[in-house]
Amino acid sequence: MSRLRPLLAAVSLSALALAAAPVLAEDLQATGAAAQASPPAPTAPAPSEVVVTAQRLNAARATIQPSLGATTYSVDNAAIQALPGADNQQLSQVVLQLPGVSQDGFGQLHVRDDHNGLQYRLNGVILPEGISVFGQTLSPRLVGRLSLITGAMPAQYGLRTAGVIDISTKSGLFDNGGQVSLYGGSHGDYEPSFEYGAHAGDNNLFVSGDFKRTQLGIDSVDGSSTPDHDRSNQASLFVYGDHNIGENDRVSVIAGYSDDWFQIPNPVGLQPSGQWTLPGVAAYPSQTLDETQREITGYAIGSWLHDEGKLTLQNSVFARYSTLTYRPDVTGELLYNGIAQAAAKKDFAVGVQSEGVYRLSDAHTLRAGVILEGERATSNTTTEVFPVNGAGAQAGAPITIVDNGGRNQFTYSAYAQDEWKLSPQLTLNYGLRFDDVNGYRSELQLSPRINAVWQPISGLAAHVGYARYFTPPPFELVGSASLAKFAGTSAAPVTTRDDTPRAERQNYYDAGVEQKLGGVFKGLTLGVDAYYRVSHELLDEGQFGAPIILTPFNYERGVIKGVELSANYSHGPISTYINFAAEQAKAETITSSQFNFSPSDLAYIADHTIFLDHNQTYTGSAGASYKFLDGPLNGTTAGVDVLYGSGLRRAGAVPNGDALPPYTQVNLAFSHKADLPVVGKLEARLDIINVFDKLYEIRDGTGVGVGAPEFGPRRGLFVGMTKDF
Repeated sequence: MSRLRPLLAAVSLSALALAAAPVLAEDLQATGAAAQASPPAPTAPAPSEVVVTAQRLNAARATIQPSLGATTYSVDNAAIQALPGADNQQLSQVVLQLPGVSQDGFGQLHVRDDHNGLQYRLNGVILPEGISVFGQTLSPRLVGRLSLITGAMPAQYGLRTAGVIDISTKSGLFDNGGQVSLYGGSHGDYEPSFEYGAHAGDNNLFVSGDFKRTQLGIDSVDGSSTPDHDRSNQASLFVYGDHNIGENDRVSVIAGYSDDWFQIPNPVGLQPSGQWTLPGVAAYPSQTLDETQREITGYAIGSWLHDEGKLTLQNSVFARYSTLTYRPDVTGELLYNGIAQAAAKKDFAVGVQSEGVYRLSDAHTLRAGVILEGERATSNTTTEVFPVNGAGAQAGAPITIVDNGGRNQFTYSAYAQDEWKLSPQLTLNYGLRFDDVNGYRSELQLSPRINAVWQPISGLAAHVGYARYFTPPPFELVGSASLAKFAGTSAAPVTTRDDTPRAERQNYYDAGVEQKLGGVFKGLTLGVDAYYRVSHELLDEGQFGAPIILTPFNYERGVIKGVELSANYSHGPISTYINFAAEQAKAETITSSQFNFSPSDLAYIADHTIFLDHNQTYTGSAGASYKFLDGPLNGTTAGVDVLYGSGLRRAGAVPNGDALPPYTQVNLAFSHKADLPVVGKLEARLDIINVFDKLYEIRDGTGVGVGAPEFGPRRGLFVGMTKDF
């Protein structure tokens, strides 16, 4: 960290020197084709000058990072409450309802057929990546508004460029009280939770927490409703606090913690092949395997926001610590796989983010920023393996191999751009971004960005953009095993080449149109967006060992393209949406982490273009909700959502040569709010997940970098009760 200290001390002055600003919210406000939606409006009239100041500072913060020219899809907390599961579900299930997002195993998401490539931001501040696989650090309970920003993004967005999940958190500004909730049902689910918000003078506070116990912690490996050995305990806590200093300044603090423990689900009815043997062990049924994984993440963000005249600044410091611990079933894994590895990984990241805007004139708004981050990752493994002879057959009792290591990484990023209003209808945003990453490799890039947004008539917005992207491999996931230590053992790879993963470099083109209709169609918005991306050293990730840890690797060249259609309607008590995406992702020649692949796969992919394993040709989502405003059902909301996927890739005659069967999952939600004598405000809800009990595979255990079969959830019935206080 010594290299980082002088930069940390100078960053605030750097931001002042580079400060720049966006267009006003009303100039370019859309939910799909053109720009980022403004922060959520208050649910009640501003009660005081303090609240007015807080709202103005919220709006000022939003102007630092407008998604001008990018494609942005947003959902607020009210919409989350209408979804089946509401804020009792994982955040990934909320994002799945947005266009171009497909699901994978372990709760992973793919935006526009990218593997992961997602960056999370809380109130505009980057939340560094962690090493959790199954657990999710962020809960829907903390969300005031969530936006998915993708496409050809402006220069303030970088490094993780498949999409930015930008969350405006709840703050307590409009809350003086809270609620407690109990939710549960099928699969042994039990989930108590709470949230509390308070506003007093110049101070705001919001706190939320939950604990979940379930017997469906990870996707089922055999399609059963409640798999064998799949229990999980998951807990999370979130805290937000801020203090206004006069009319122009605010300091805020965000902190969060999650602790998730998982059993690894077992297939039923299998026995070891007999290739590996241990004295005194004649049989070992697969249902008796006992493997677990624990993931812990803690994070904190401190920010100072200043807004005065033409200048707005936000200076932030952030830190994140995460651990992953995998405990094997030593006997069982030796008998089945010839290797049993206990793994403990830790990652600590700290950094600063200093950004600003300066409204130079009515035509020009300047924007700039600096982001610096230092990271330390360690990996400790203890592996039990068999010695083998020249023919690869077992040649003795198990031996132990210890392999420990660690590495530092430093990332330096800066950007500057100009938002040029050429006319009341046409805006051009252009800029440059510089990234320099020094970790397992030292790589850098200067990336131009340009977007144009045209609004010829009211309600119509069109955009076209180009972005040069630079995406380093996720540092905390890069493998650091010493392959030479495993020579002559049952864990020795057939392929010994192990080039270090490289940064991906992309040329990204994006264009779209959005139309908000009026008259009899008031409340209806239609959108279409198309994109084309050419990548060199395209990054992908695979699960290659018993510890459920993803490992990045590169393809020499890849092409990803697609089109998204969206429609949403909101008027009075009715809210509906429908999204559909057609996509294709192909690549060729694996150029890093080659030891994870068979020689035949490497040879074929070196001479042929293949589908990426996470390619899903068609993806769709839809939903509707209706809120009864009078009569005997007053206070009742009914909702439905639908997920459709044409199927991820699986092995065929060639690697990733086939697709899994298509699926459709339908979920229902019913809730009723009442203000009862003595009891007070109470909400009851009923959710039905996978109403028709559709049995479908997300993965079948084949495909490039795919480690295990996984099925979607079977039908589940869940009930909840929430009490306001």
